[in-house]
Amino acid sequence: MKFQKNSWLFPLFILGFFLFFTTSTVAQISEEEGKEEATWIWYPGDFEIWLSNKMQVRRTEREAVFPPLWRYYSPFPLVTFQTEVDIPERDEVEIHTEGPFQLLVDGKQISGQPERITIEPGKHKISLKVYNQEFLPAIYIDGTYINSDESWIVTNEDKLWIDEAGNAQQSGTPWKPVGSWKFHSPNEKPSDFRLKTEPWTAENTEPVGEGELVDFGKETFGYIRVHGLKGEGQLSLYYGESREEALDSAHCETLDYIQFDGSQPSIYTHDESKAYRYVQVQADPTIEYDSISMLYEYLPLDYRGEFESSDELLNEIWDVSAYTMHLTSREFFIDGIKRDRWIWSGDAHQSYLMNYYLFFDESSVERTLLALRGKEPVTAHINTIMDYSLYWFVGIYDYYLYTGDTSFIETFYPRIKSLMEFVLGRRNEAGFLEPLEGDWVFIDWADGLPKTGEVSFEQMLLARSLEAMAVSAEIVGETEDQKRYEDLAGEMKNKLFDVFWDKEEQVMLHQREDGEMQDIVTRYANMFGIFFNYFDEKQKQSVKENVILNDDILQITTPYMRFYELEALCAMGEQEFVLDEIRDYWGGMLDLGATSFWEKYDPTEKGDAHLEMYGRPYGKSLCHAWGASPIYLFGKYYLGVQPTAPGYKEYTIEPNLGGLEWMEGKVPTPNGEVSVYANRNEIRVKSSEGNGILKFKSRRKPKTSEGEIRSMGDRVYELNIKPGKQYRISYKEVK
Repeated sequence: MKFQKNSWLFPLFILGFFLFFTTSTVAQISEEEGKEEATWIWYPGDFEIWLSNKMQVRRTEREAVFPPLWRYYSPFPLVTFQTEVDIPERDEVEIHTEGPFQLLVDGKQISGQPERITIEPGKHKISLKVYNQEFLPAIYIDGTYINSDESWIVTNEDKLWIDEAGNAQQSGTPWKPVGSWKFHSPNEKPSDFRLKTEPWTAENTEPVGEGELVDFGKETFGYIRVHGLKGEGQLSLYYGESREEALDSAHCETLDYIQFDGSQPSIYTHDESKAYRYVQVQADPTIEYDSISMLYEYLPLDYRGEFESSDELLNEIWDVSAYTMHLTSREFFIDGIKRDRWIWSGDAHQSYLMNYYLFFDESSVERTLLALRGKEPVTAHINTIMDYSLYWFVGIYDYYLYTGDTSFIETFYPRIKSLMEFVLGRRNEAGFLEPLEGDWVFIDWADGLPKTGEVSFEQMLLARSLEAMAVSAEIVGETEDQKRYEDLAGEMKNKLFDVFWDKEEQVMLHQREDGEMQDIVTRYANMFGIFFNYFDEKQKQSVKENVILNDDILQITTPYMRFYELEALCAMGEQEFVLDEIRDYWGGMLDLGATSFWEKYDPTEKGDAHLEMYGRPYGKSLCHAWGASPIYLFGKYYLGVQPTAPGYKEYTIEPNLGGLEWMEGKVPTPNGEVSVYANRNEIRVKSSEGNGILKFKSRRKPKTSEGEIRSMGDRVYELNIKPGKQYRISYKEVK
């Protein structure tokens, strides 16, 4: 896969200048250009850090706050915003800030905290120094010519003005956009951001003791509402993703005891949102109410991806996967909505990939990457987990491939690089990663999985991460960095095979400890090596037969790693086998009444054992992001759409029915979509952007309504796909 370098970018590293001697980009604004839309702006990355801090402390277990297990970062409390303008006429400018400010125009301080100022025609330098310890400093400047937007520059008072590489400006180079999102009016303050809500009514209620059990019909998330509330006393709410959990008031994971003094409104909405399907409600005799409903809380997202087929079970699995994905797509991509309500890098990496085939929401990916990365200095792995730091880099790699956006890498390259240097600094003398004090090697929830010493899976993720670093360095024009990371990636791949590849058995071994290779084979590095394309075809076939299809190898029981196991099989053309696995695994959860997909599913477990985890009777999350992986598999390996150049400038379509009679769907792209329909005799394709190649096999010579089909040999054919045209291909499926 080749990434195209943006030739106009070049290294942007230089020491900064003091505030009033800084030379900034001048915004040349003419009357013809008109008014640019004003928006709230802030120091890049700070809103995401502030919001993630706020969100992740909302996790509770039986009314006890359960904060994350890793370091928190904070927004800079004092930030200076600056712009230079050249305006043709007098401008009346409104000023809105999050926090008290000092305003300077052409180096002269303006008295007080003015809400409006007049700027005369000509060239001017405008600076606002804003303080906010509680939220984050932000500004909204609204005039005819002077508006807060991406042309402004920013410093956190370290006297370095942030530019496109996150460093001080070099003369003649463009500035980086400041932080912004979707806050485009003075009344839409960043600190006021909330998810959307809508009212939902219960599907059923039934008496339980002196109270009732309320059933909302499916897994959901939001605020309990009490209607017709009267009296004073305590209302007890016991939440459950399952009926069993809600009824077990002594052991349910989440609950609320709400005290009323009689002065509350008749319709009361609780101020804390929770995950549940069922709620057991018990009221003191002095409390009366008419009914219970909820406000469903969600992030507004468009379902741009679609999938439907001749198999109704698979259609239901797609629908439930999409709902699961939406439930866990909140302020950020989180793991589970009941537990943990945190941002985990490994979980998020899968959410990014599923997002590209369902929502294609770039902002959610960026917010999550920034929240996970935090700030300097780096003192521990992301989430304290070695593999989760590495997944973060792979997420950068995928983000650029799918979106084609370079601005994120240009802005945050210093943070990307400093994290990689931290990782590289933790290698041992052999050049491999192994856990040091404070490091957690996770890999997967699997009993009996060795995680000490040098684990091949970690080294494979490091190799891919170094490739991501090389791409990132190329984008920002850091040629020395690019060469270094390319060399390190090559060295790591060579050492990976020199040490861990068993030449006799033709499989990747799992672990070397204290210099001694352990005779252990697991699925992890072996399956990643397939879709990373680190194996040649002979090696892939050996790994498939001797590892992935070998029941004697430690089995995978989490949807987390089933995601990658099934991807490896799809990459090997085993779509029919994978569909049977999906029907059995995800269909098995549906047979047990799942309305969203779980953190873990073991078909051998019976009864309430399906609800247990972490030594707690209801510790398992029944709505977990990594349970939604069929979205990704169906889009990439059945509809067969994937980018081969950044931002879908080039892409391939390789439909694979996997034994289905027919299938159809849409895969979102940055500015459009790719639509695919296939049955055993016909393929229909239409795309709105990029240059695609349709690849398929046919038992007879195919025909097309558009373009010219090329024979590639061995019954393989290709057709170039151009934007805006409908292609209809007549063929005969090769099973």
